[in-house]
Amino acid sequence: MNLAAWGALLGATSGAAVLSILARVRAIGRPTLATRVLPYVRDLPPVGRDPRLRLPTGAAPAARGVFGPALVRLADVVERVMGGADSVRRRLRRAGLDLTVPDFRVEQVLWGLVGFAVMAAWGLLRTLGHPGAALSSAFFCAVGLVIGVLARDTYLTSQVRARERRILQEFPTVAELLALSVAAGESPVGALDRVVSRSGGELSRELAIVLAEVRTGEPVASAFDRLAAATGLPVVARFAQGVAVAVERGTPLADVLHAQAADVREAGRRELIETGARREVAMMVPVVFLVLPVTVVVAFWPGYVGLSLSAVS
Repeated sequence: MNLAAWGALLGATSGAAVLSILARVRAIGRPTLATRVLPYVRDLPPVGRDPRLRLPTGAAPAARGVFGPALVRLADVVERVMGGADSVRRRLRRAGLDLTVPDFRVEQVLWGLVGFAVMAAWGLLRTLGHPGAALSSAFFCAVGLVIGVLARDTYLTSQVRARERRILQEFPTVAELLALSVAAGESPVGALDRVVSRSGGELSRELAIVLAEVRTGEPVASAFDRLAAATGLPVVARFAQGVAVAVERGTPLADVLHAQAADVREAGRRELIETGARREVAMMVPVVFLVLPVTVVVAFWPGYVGLSLSAVS
């Protein structure tokens, strides 16, 4: 075969591969039957806020659909090596991510492959200058793969902490709004509906899930008990348990919500004071180790130079 025939063959193969990828990506982007039906079946007012109703967009489903079994096998290997599927499932729930454990493992594989590619490129450049460094480059590629896998797990933990920090910031306002609605004569479910429909944020999304469960027939106390079990924040767990107990026993709910909002605000003030105290100590580090030595040198250097000149003369 001449060069023209080889070029035509390679062009046709590349075009077929591109068309296959585009067709698969288009199929992945189509909404599923559950996504189209659930908003009408569950009677949820803020449609689209529930993370379980979002389309499965992201790198993991697309990568799994395009590259298929290879990534799934690697994800299974990561699952067998690392384990902890229950912990990952809880952290995904606390982070508010619409991912399953296999999807998260696929993302870990992708992050590991990125780390491997970066270290492989660096090792290739290093091998071109030092041909004997191939073995060490292979070791660094393996290290880059492991670091990428672990980095995705660490990033998930940071996502959980950031979301819980936002929930703590939103909690006093949401609790006060619920207390005002209940004090104005609304039922707990009506107050929850009013607050969810007029607020936004991570805590509102959690309450939207509770409201959806209540509207599908779940008792209010059971829905809030499930929220208390799923959350990783003691403040939100106490709030959910307090609402559940107040609904079951008929105790004044407004007083409970006002007290919990005041407790969270007081805890925020204490945390702010403690953070300020830690920052004050940290601010002394550059003063002691940088500013003070420079000041001493500037003060004593002219005298030292003068004594040196006097001794020479």
